[in-house]
Parts: sequence; C-alpha cells; structure tokens
Amino acid sequence: MYDFTGNRVPGETERDHAYWRDVGTLDAYYDAHMDLVSKDPAFNLHNQSWPIYTSAPTLPPAKFVFEGAEGTGQVLNSLVCSGATVYGGTVESSVISPGVVIQSNATVEQSVLMHNVVIGSGAVVRNAIIDKNVEVPPGVTIGVDHDADRQRFTLSDNGIVVIGKGEKITPDTRDRR
Repeated sequence: MYDFTGNRVPGETERDHAYWRDVGTLDAYYDAHMDLVSKDPAFNLHNQSWPIYTSAPTLPPAKFVFEGAEGTGQVLNSLVCSGATVYGGTVESSVISPGVVIQSNATVEQSVLMHNVVIGSGAVVRNAIIDKNVEVPPGVTIGVDHDADRQRFTLSDNGIVVIGKGEKITPDTRDRR
C-alpha cells in the first residue's frame, strides 16, 4: 500500500496533507463529495500551486436565477459545474454536475447530482446521490422519509438515497403537492 503521508503537494495545507479516500462503497463515495463542499474543504480543488487539469466539455457557465418569476433561491457551500442552471431553487452543501437543472422552489441539500439531472419545481432532495439523466418530478420528496424511500429507491448503510442512471421517478402519494 502506498504511504500518502510522504507525499508533499505544492500549496497543500496541513488540513489537506495526505488526503486519500477509498470510494469503494456508496457511503464513502458520498463522503468524498461532501469533503469538497465546506468552506475549508478536506481536499482543496482550488490549489493554484497544484492545478487539476481536465477535459471537460465546452459548456456555458453555471447560471443562477435568484429572484423573479422563478422564485427566490440561493446556493451555499456547494460546487456547481458549468452548464448547470438553478432557477430560484435552494442548493446547500451539494455537488451539482454539468447540465443539471434545479427548478423554482426546489431544495437540494447534502446531495450529489450527476450530469443532466432535473429537479422539478417544489421537489426536495436531501442526502442523496442521483445518477445521470434522472428527472425528479415537481413536488417529489427524496431523503425526507426513509421508510418511503426504502420502498422506492436504494438506501446506503448510512441512509443515503441512491437513484440509478436514467431511473424513472413517479410521484408517491406521500409527496407534497
């Protein structure tokens, strides 16, 4: 096994020195993402002395519509990728991938949303990993009621709701309208 403590990365702090995580479980994968969204992240993606190079597609910048016909929203302690749009929804402590759309009055908290996920107006998503190309219909709640979630979705050992790529979600009678 490689000893990461011997590695010295230019620009690292004591806090992020030797950061490493095995992401072999759903909970570890989720935790690695949550490590990135705090004010002082456990792993700093913005270290200018050790830049991260990627081949991301050319997309427009992320767009945030905070006030207007779409409602009032905010984005706090989150990573939001290019091509994502937040129309008056609230996003907190989450990782938002390219092409994600969060509609008016929707709430996304402590979640990881992969490419092209759409969160409908008034929907609530908490403590979730949602894979690519999933549409959460308006008013649907995910991560609010574990008993209801367990009947419809996969739950990790730590209670993270996991929704697979392209999965079709239909409103449940318990979802608020």
